[in-house]
Amino acid sequence: MTFSVVGRCARTGAFGVAITSSSPAVASRCAFVRAGVGAAATQNVTDPRLGRQLLSAMASGRTAATAIAEVSAAAPFAEYRQLSAVDSSGAASFSGTKSLGINGDVVGDGCVSAGNMLATLEVLTACTEAFAAEPSLELEERLVLALEAGLGRGGEAGPVHSAGLLVARDVEWPVTDLRVDWSDAPIADLRALWALWAPQRDDYVARALDPASAPGYGVPGDDR
Repeated sequence: MTFSVVGRCARTGAFGVAITSSSPAVASRCAFVRAGVGAAATQNVTDPRLGRQLLSAMASGRTAATAIAEVSAAAPFAEYRQLSAVDSSGAASFSGTKSLGINGDVVGDGCVSAGNMLATLEVLTACTEAFAAEPSLELEERLVLALEAGLGRGGEAGPVHSAGLLVARDVEWPVTDLRVDWSDAPIADLRALWALWAPQRDDYVARALDPASAPGYGVPGDDR
């Protein structure tokens, strides 16, 4: 019922997750990022605690691969879970034996894609290939392209209804946190949200750090 891409931008050091599902509000439960540490996704029969555990493990010095191994080994009902993680050293994933339908995970260049109840496993390969195709693009753009590629290769066995995009970079809060919690075309809606957000993203960071000198400060009608 879900497929995701977890990735890193080697150029900026940003980490992010893009995810879509037939279930509502998927990103609220399944996507996790921490600036300077990494990104993680937990899906299938989701346990949000595992995403936080993966970030904590990587923050303590574990690689993504070690964090995945340790968290999946210790988690109750691990056979129902799919986990993905990426840090500066690479990417890793785990799919439990009771993951639903056509399921799996594919590690790519700076990313990992995982999914369940898929139309075909080619969905995951399409995601990782699209993510890696143009590394000069913003991480958010690469993640959205990956979801679009997966959908174009068949996506889930049924329609998706929610999607999300979560990216952390050089401040302690996510610089991008966009969600489509219910829609007949959530990936297209996420694309539209990213197009709206992209030219404003860095201004919001600047305003948080130094409001008086930030772009647009004091402009009538601009209350950002």
